[in-house]
Amino acid sequence: MSEPQMDKIEKLEQRIEELEAKQSEDDEERKKLSLIATKGTLDMAYPPLILATTAASFGWDVQVFYTFWGLDVLHEEKSDNLEMSAVGNPSMPMPNSIAALPFGDKAVTKMMEHRMSENGTPSVRELVDTALDMDVELLACQMTMELMDYTDDELIDGVKSGVGAASALNFMGEADVQLML
Repeated sequence: MSEPQMDKIEKLEQRIEELEAKQSEDDEERKKLSLIATKGTLDMAYPPLILATTAASFGWDVQVFYTFWGLDVLHEEKSDNLEMSAVGNPSMPMPNSIAALPFGDKAVTKMMEHRMSENGTPSVRELVDTALDMDVELLACQMTMELMDYTDDELIDGVKSGVGAASALNFMGEADVQLML
């Protein structure tokens, strides 16, 4: 091998070492996003999952702590049957007097599901699966699991169950961004 070729190889190896060192530094400086999800309605299942998967696609470490009604989003059966509440939502296209009728929530849910289907919006379950595939940590609050009589077997595979507030707070305290939804 000629001397100019050796110089090129040495320079290339040096550049590779520099890039590997920079990558190590970047890994240590990864941003962290901590979300607390407390609501289990169809419309409120989306914001934490969309934010989580978007942040994960940017290379962020993401953790979503599901508590109270938000835990329904991680429930194997309930996650496929989330509904919307038509009452008290000023953005709903119907007055509260009609929304309060027995069919109000079901009608609004069907309307939203139809719009989502037409728009090609992924289902809640598809977003949960995507989040898990992207290494987003989806955590189920231990106290809420006990309160709602949920077992580990009732949660979607990949969800970390039995997580207490103290454990979640460790990540939250280190996170660059913390949001409660």
